Amino acid sequence: MPVTDPIADMLTRIRNAIMIQHETVTVPASKIKVELAKILSDEGFVEGYDISKAGTPQATIRIFLHYRGKDEPAIAGLKRVSKPGLRIYVGKGEIPRYYGGLGVAILSTSAGVMTGRQAWRQGLGGELLCYVW
Repeated sequence: MPVTDPIADMLTRIRNAIMIQHETVTVPASKIKVELAKILSDEGFVEGYDISKAGTPQATIRIFLHYRGKDEPAIAGLKRVSKPGLRIYVGKGEIPRYYGGLGVAILSTSAGVMTGRQAWRQGLGGELLCYVW
């Protein structure tokens, strides 16, 4: 059965895996999901990721979750902002600082998927995909 919002599906899989303290989570791959995984890895929310095609018709991304201490996950929350039914766009001066600067806003811009901080430095606006804190 096809998924209508693949980004929300990825975020939900990560959220569910954190709730039951899994080491890794596997999601179907796409270009935008690989970029999201790269940003999560660069910002320190996950330990890393790898892309595999072993025995499946579609590539998958395995995301290695990061925990601080024994039980405290690095990701406290994930929130999908722009949805297929209601797209949310922000200009270069409207990029939000989520959670007082502790969280990360992820945008899809004309220069690719990037954090809100990077988009602000480059003077770009775009579609506000999600918040991670």
